[in-house]
Amino acid sequence: MRLNVLLLAAVAGLSPNLAQAAPTTAKPAPAGKPAESPTAVEGVTVTSDSTAMRTSIDRRSYSVANDLTAKTGSIADALRNIPSVEVDVQGNVSLRGDPNVTIMIDGKPSSMFNGDGKADALQQMPADQIDRVEVMTNPSAAYRPDGTAGIINLITKKTRKPGATGSFKLNVGPDGRYNTGVTGNLVKGKLTLSGDAGFRYDRQKFWSTDERDTTTAANPGAHTVQDGAFKNAGSAVNLRGGIDYNLTPKDRLSGEVRFRGMDYSTGGEETFTVLGAPPSAPALAYTRASSAKMDRKNGAVSGDWRHQFKGAEHELDAHLEYEVTDFQRDSQAFIDNATSADVYETFGFGADQNRVNFKLDYTRPMSDEAKLKTGLDLEGVDNDYDNHGTRGPSLAGQIVDPSRTNRFLYDQDVYAGYVTYERPFGDFTALAGLRAEQVEIRTDQVTSGQKDDNSYFRVYPSLHLGYTVSQTQTLTANYSRRVQRPQVQDLNPYRIYQDPNNYRAGNPDLKPQVTDSYELGWQYRKGPASYLATAYYRESRDGVTDVVSDLGGGVFLNTRENLAKSRNGGLELVANGKLTPKLSYNISGNAFWNEIDASDLGFAGKRSGTTLSGRASLSWQATPKDFFQLNGFTSGRRLMPQGYREPISLLNLGYRRKVSDRLNFVVTANDVLNAFKDVTVIDTPWLRERAERRANVRAVFFGFTYSFGGGKARPEQFDFGGGAVGG
Repeated sequence: MRLNVLLLAAVAGLSPNLAQAAPTTAKPAPAGKPAESPTAVEGVTVTSDSTAMRTSIDRRSYSVANDLTAKTGSIADALRNIPSVEVDVQGNVSLRGDPNVTIMIDGKPSSMFNGDGKADALQQMPADQIDRVEVMTNPSAAYRPDGTAGIINLITKKTRKPGATGSFKLNVGPDGRYNTGVTGNLVKGKLTLSGDAGFRYDRQKFWSTDERDTTTAANPGAHTVQDGAFKNAGSAVNLRGGIDYNLTPKDRLSGEVRFRGMDYSTGGEETFTVLGAPPSAPALAYTRASSAKMDRKNGAVSGDWRHQFKGAEHELDAHLEYEVTDFQRDSQAFIDNATSADVYETFGFGADQNRVNFKLDYTRPMSDEAKLKTGLDLEGVDNDYDNHGTRGPSLAGQIVDPSRTNRFLYDQDVYAGYVTYERPFGDFTALAGLRAEQVEIRTDQVTSGQKDDNSYFRVYPSLHLGYTVSQTQTLTANYSRRVQRPQVQDLNPYRIYQDPNNYRAGNPDLKPQVTDSYELGWQYRKGPASYLATAYYRESRDGVTDVVSDLGGGVFLNTRENLAKSRNGGLELVANGKLTPKLSYNISGNAFWNEIDASDLGFAGKRSGTTLSGRASLSWQATPKDFFQLNGFTSGRRLMPQGYREPISLLNLGYRRKVSDRLNFVVTANDVLNAFKDVTVIDTPWLRERAERRANVRAVFFGFTYSFGGGKARPEQFDFGGGAVGG
């Protein structure tokens, strides 16, 4: 990996125990806002107050301290209660209808949330270590432009209280499901040690039904039905250790080591039936029993150095990180054919990734309260993908199947630099930025001998404007250009076996999708009440989407293509406040319009549709010790390139009992109406398909959290003043 070697050489003079910096000096608050004490994290300013919703010129931040689902659930569960965010039954995240989302932790990217297994990671990683969720639909140029929908930044909890502190939690659910964790911090003089460990064991059942009708020459009037029922069981572990050391009053060094692992097994049975014309005559029928094992390990070591120059917010930050991810999925299946010989098959998929990143940020206050920020961001990623499969009339008689065995290499180096300039002009504030990137991509389909290179240079501007109308009202306007690069497997041209009816292949000619995004916003805040209205519009070119084609005999190929262009926009409303001194609410709604140029997908022209979605949360502090919560959301029918997705909905309940300042008990009930499922419909001139996925999300968890150390116990922080997150 060329860039990895260069980066390691470039930072050879930096200490391996680099770190996150000490808090910066507080700056005067804008008109109508209370003074805050910010702590900078990789370009993210996290204020110290505990308001449920906070806004700044380029982001919105939501506390999850009140979200009882986050106490017992996963990151996916917590994100379902955040405005603008949707998470489907399989763990796939979208932001205002766009699934191209970049997920960060404390302002830094993680391979756990990219590529294969991303949805699994979000559903298995615990949410109780998350303090706030930042949503940046139009990030400034200081951030990477990856993800046309924007960035979701997970801010972890941090304790800087002198002495030793910590907590232990345990949550137990049905079918032997449980999760547990411990966290600890030691602050002594110049030294801070922190660490946490978590373990999650989960069992889940899920069902699928897929019905297809085709009118092609290969399958005139064919009707295919595929039903499946599966059981999934396994564990996930999360480990992290960190050290901070104040080398001098102006220099802080830090280091962090983390490990995340998942180990899951799946078993089940599927039934396939293909009916020809007339529909009553079975053309093909068989049953397929399968088992699979998935193992994913992710480890990283990182270091930071921050130097504080003379004056507030005048600083230099350096970050170096090396990350390794290993993913492996192996499956076995037995196909019991009704009209032909039985088949045994073994197939699998492996992926190894190495990533190195060096980031340097410099912030300097200028005259007239202006601020300049500039930096470098260099990253190199190596990917090695291995698909393998055998097939035969018996377990011992299997031989290598060339249609399932191949190796694909993918290397990507990104050299980026940026500059942003922020300046107030009385009640008016402007933040302008420009990011330049040189991207080098090399692919090698080793099995077929196909090699490709793709290099390009692009710039990504951003502009954020804010105007303080009064002490209670502000107006904002912003713009950014974003990019969605194809995922690694999207570029692999080899046809990969998924099951007897489905194959998948990438497209090495895919171009990155580029999106121009615009927003206008209004905010009103007075006391515990706040109201937001945001109008947004996005225009994309070269959008990458799934395309299904018929291979004949009931077999379909799913591949990826660049759409000509698409447009979407909408109006989002968010409201937080108190109905009574003890009853808080958080409500949001989104009217979303989408238009797709589908002329390359077999349609006559453009397709468009409108979707309404909303979420609400009610929190009742019944007594000083008893807290009740209701969270729910719904989303209407949503347009897809070749069809649509049917409406989805979810309702959760929660209760917290404060026994003491150290001990709290929590009970949560998820999907109480048993209505959460995912249904997609493909409706083209030659194919109609309805695919339904459902899992036993419905569950009740019982848990407790116990805090220890630190002298007098500090009560667990709940945002009773601002309402629960859920809008």
